[in-house]
Amino acid sequence: MIVAGLALSDAPAAGAAPQYIDHTQWSTWSGKPSLRVFPTAVGRRTARPSAVSQGEVAWAQVLADAPDADTPGMRAQFLCHWYFAEMAGPGKSSWNLEPWRPVVDDAAMVQSGCNPGGAEERF
Repeated sequence: MIVAGLALSDAPAAGAAPQYIDHTQWSTWSGKPSLRVFPTAVGRRTARPSAVSQGEVAWAQVLADAPDADTPGMRAQFLCHWYFAEMAGPGKSSWNLEPWRPVVDDAAMVQSGCNPGGAEERF
């Protein structure tokens, strides 16, 4: 059943955070590691610059599924995707994070399209 644009099956249990991340998957792109983050429909609807606290909850969900993603720069890449990916390229199948990308400040992260140090990977 759909209520106010939210399927009841999407609703979290009382007191629980919504599930923003469906799953993650490590892949290789051009011989380098890449973590593919697959947001849920709720995650896609929630992701935006004003959803800072939800972004942190979503990052915790990424780490619960891929604890080895907790490396320098990965959180910043994820939050950049959380804030801007659905506005810039709605519906992309995954938000891809790479541990080999350089750690940069927020301005450089946004200017690079969340992909500092190289082109966006295409799977």
